[in-house]
Amino acid sequence: MADEIVTDDMQVADSAAPERGERRGRGADRGRGRGGDRGERRRREPTLADDGQELIEKLVHINRVSKTVKGGKRFGFAALVVVGDGKGRVGFGHGKAREVPEAISKATAAAKKGMVRIPLREGRTLHHDGFGHFGAGKVYVRSATAGTGIIAGGPMRAVFESLGIADVVAKSVGTNNPYNMVRATFAALTEQVSPKAVAQRRGRKVADLLARRGDLAQKEAEAEAEAVVA
Repeated sequence: MADEIVTDDMQVADSAAPERGERRGRGADRGRGRGGDRGERRRREPTLADDGQELIEKLVHINRVSKTVKGGKRFGFAALVVVGDGKGRVGFGHGKAREVPEAISKATAAAKKGMVRIPLREGRTLHHDGFGHFGAGKVYVRSATAGTGIIAGGPMRAVFESLGIADVVAKSVGTNNPYNMVRATFAALTEQVSPKAVAQRRGRKVADLLARRGDLAQKEAEAEAEAVVA
């Protein structure tokens, strides 16, 4: 009888107290739920625009940085990402993290928040030439005829492809730092003004503005003005 009672007590104690492995497992799950899997959830989220359309993501540059501490070196990563919908909206973002996927995810989120709309001519090129500069970076952009393609390199090409421009000629003068080049390119793009906006500001008709450029007749200007307004 004594042996049986002792056995029953041991079974009750074992069932009441959880094992160390189980306790450690619950603690690990609880810690992972607090913040361990945030990066995984963020990476699994689809990259969509406000209207549900999928965005174009371009990874421009990844930089590895290190910090020397008492125990050695701690490495981190900085990512530069350009995001656009291919229809006149584009943005760029910068993110830092201990891992590359997390840095890219932060940069993509920042780019989506900072998207701007750029007016395009016929949905393929710029309305007029432009110049932008940031720091030591200087960028010249020019509109081009159909079939020219994207004549630009490095970070500028990523911006134009994400924006949806098919014909453009661009030249970078000065630094080749990707951050300054991207910011200079955005400075040039944000100065683009459509004929519709200029006509509204001056109280004129779009056809009159296009006809005064000298490269279009009155009828052709009116036809192009209708396309611009539409």
